[in-house]
Amino acid sequence: MEDLLTFAFTVFTGFFAIMNPISNMPIFLTITEGADKETKQRINLKAIIVAFIIVSTFVLLGNYIFELFGITIPAFKITGGILIFFVGFEMLQSKKSNIKRLKTVNYDENIAISPLAIPILAGPGTIVTATNFVANTSSYADIAVVLIVFALMCLLNYIAFSLSDVIAKKIGDNVISVIGKLMGLIIAIIGTSMIISGLKLSFDVLN
Repeated sequence: MEDLLTFAFTVFTGFFAIMNPISNMPIFLTITEGADKETKQRINLKAIIVAFIIVSTFVLLGNYIFELFGITIPAFKITGGILIFFVGFEMLQSKKSNIKRLKTVNYDENIAISPLAIPILAGPGTIVTATNFVANTSSYADIAVVLIVFALMCLLNYIAFSLSDVIAKKIGDNVISVIGKLMGLIIAIIGTSMIISGLKLSFDVLN
C-alpha cells in the first residue's frame, strides 16, 4: 500500500508539472477571449473530456498505437513541440489567429479540441509521461493509479478554467495579459525543448 501511495505521488508530481492548472488558466482565458460564460463552460467541459479520453487511451493502448502506426517517440515529440511552439508564439504576439478567433462557425468545437485539449492538456509531454508510468508495469493497480491521478488533474484544470473569469476580475485584465504573454513565452520554450529533445533522440537512434 505504501509503495502504491508513493507511486501515486510520483505520478501526480509528473502530471502537475506538465498540466499545472494555474499556468493553464491564462491560456484558457486567451483562447476563449470574447466568448460568453455558457460557451466557455462548453469549451471547458469538452476539452477536459477529450483530453481524458486521449490520455486514457494511450495509458491502456499506448504501445500498440505507436506500433500500429509506426510512430516513434522522437517524431511524436518533434511534431508536438512544433504545435506547442505555434500556440505559445501566437499567445506571445497577442494575435487574433485562427485558433483564437471566436466569431467563426463552430469555434467552440474547434477550440475545445485544438489547441486546448491537444496539445495544451493532452500534448506530447502529457502522453509520453503517462505511457512512461505504465510502460514497464503489468499491474492493474498501477494503471488504475495513473488513470485516477490524471482524472484528478483534469478536475483541477476544469475548476481552474471555470473560475478563470472570477480570478481575472479580481487581479485585472492587465495582469492577465502580462501573465498570458509570459505563459506564451514559456509554452514556446517548452515546444522548442520538445523539438530539441526529439532531434537528440533521433540522432541517438541513428548512432
